[in-house]
This record gives sequence, C-alpha cells and structure tokens, in this order.
Amino acid sequence: MGHQHQHQHQDGQGHGHGHGHGHDGDMDWAAMGAMLERYARIAAPMYREVADWLGRWVPEPGVVVDVGSGPGAVSFSLAESFPKARIVAADPEEALLERARDRAAAEGLTDRFDTVRAALPDDIDDVPEADLLWLCRSLHHVGDQGAALSALARRLAPGGAIALLEGGLSARYLPRDIGIGRPGLASRLEAADEEWFAGMRDGLDGSQSATEDWPALLAAAGLRHVATRSFLLDLPAPLSEDARAHVVTEFTRRREMQAERLAPDDVATFDRLLDQDDPQSLYRRPDLFALSAQTVYVAVKDA
Repeated sequence: MGHQHQHQHQDGQGHGHGHGHGHDGDMDWAAMGAMLERYARIAAPMYREVADWLGRWVPEPGVVVDVGSGPGAVSFSLAESFPKARIVAADPEEALLERARDRAAAEGLTDRFDTVRAALPDDIDDVPEADLLWLCRSLHHVGDQGAALSALARRLAPGGAIALLEGGLSARYLPRDIGIGRPGLASRLEAADEEWFAGMRDGLDGSQSATEDWPALLAAAGLRHVATRSFLLDLPAPLSEDARAHVVTEFTRRREMQAERLAPDDVATFDRLLDQDDPQSLYRRPDLFALSAQTVYVAVKDA
C-alpha cells in the first residue's frame, strides 16, 4: 500500500512516495514515518492545492479514506480541506497508524479521525464506504491493479470519487552538471529506478501487466473518469533546512537501493554527495532544489 511506500518513493511521496516502505520485519517504522511526515510538510502547499481541486467533485464528503496512508501525513491535509468530513487513514502498518492517531490527538481531531489496519488487496473489504478514496502511489504496489480498483469502486458511496495519484515526473534536485562525476547523474538514476520498479512489479503476488492508462483502468472499474491534472512541487534553491534534510534522506535511501545498478563512478559521486565533510555534498551545496510534478486522476461513481 502506498506508503507501501514508494517506488517508494523516488520522490519521497510515499510512501515513497514512493511511496521503501517495503513491508519487512527489518523496517525502521519510526524513521519511515518521520521521513513521510517531513515530505508532507515541505509538499503541504501542493497537497492543499490537490485537495481543494478535488472539492469540485466531492464538495462536502462525509467520509474520506486515505488508502495507503502511512502515518497519515496527507490525511491531515485532507482533514483541513474537508472540515466536515470524517477522515480515515488505512494502512497495513500499525506503527504508522499509531503515529497518525498521536497526531490527531495532538491536533484535537480525534472526534473525526479514525484508522483502519488494512492492506491492498486482501483487506479491501475492511476499508469503510467513502465519498472520497485517496490513493497516493499505493495502487502500483498491488499485483492486479485493475481488480483492486474494481474492488475499491465498490467501497464508494453513490456519487463518490476515487482520486488516484500515479505517474507524473520524478523529482529532480540538482543541475545536470554538478561539478563532480559525469554530468547526467539524475537521468541515469531515473533509469535505475525504472529497472527497480519493473522488478518490484514482477515480484508482486498475482502480478498482472497493465498498460498504465489510468483513465481506462478507472473506467473498467465501472467509474466515470472526469479529470486529470498535474500539480507542481517547486522549491527553488536555496532550500530550507527541512527540505534539505529530506533530500539527504532521499539520496541516502536511493544509494542503498541502486548501488548495484549504477556504475562505480556514479556510486563514488553519490558517496561524495553524502559526505558531510565534502564541500560538494548535499549538506553544503547552494544549488540544491526540489522540483517534481504529481499527476492525479479523478473518477466518480454515478449516483
């Protein structure tokens, strides 16, 4: 589930996304939760823009479910944009749901914030019926994406909507030529991410190849696709300390993921970028930025 958690996420979304967090016993859920929460903080303006846009199709939802919520980082943006809604964070990891409940208590939202331990696709029936289902890079961690969408469509109230965040453009953080190593590191890293993603998809239980035509997949689930829009996260240099810390965490994770797929000289460049004592490191560079585009597809269930 999203925040099953990334492609997880090459751009930090979750649930990194992804969107890690592969579900294994060795996962440091506290670190994963903190990473996802930090990304949601720096991307908060973008998520508010997404939620406000979704209000065109579900102006006053009674129940909003964040499917693959992780620690509920985006759930709280949805709570802010839909102040009359009951918000439900659904995720398979109890440690992350506990973080969500703690934050709800701290923000005085316990009267309209719930959590459900549920993983796609096995626990779809545990997801409550909703007026809005939000899936942020969670669907691509399900083997049969079409079947999962059809099952989720049955959890929608008449007139309700599914908002599916998939695709878009991978995040970029540095110029093409960073002054060390071969220019074009980001493009080579993106190619390695694609190779990793294909292997991840092939290894999922019940994996089915599907053209990533999300409007068509939503239509096949019995929904009416009504809109697609991409939202920009644009944090120019110089980055805030919070955003810089996110980028360092993201590069650390991706160096661990992709070291075997990258050429030795690119791994050496990564190591310099992550060396706090190196003047060219991510900790010191004044040219560090964050730029990505997130694409959201909306489909409604006819009343």
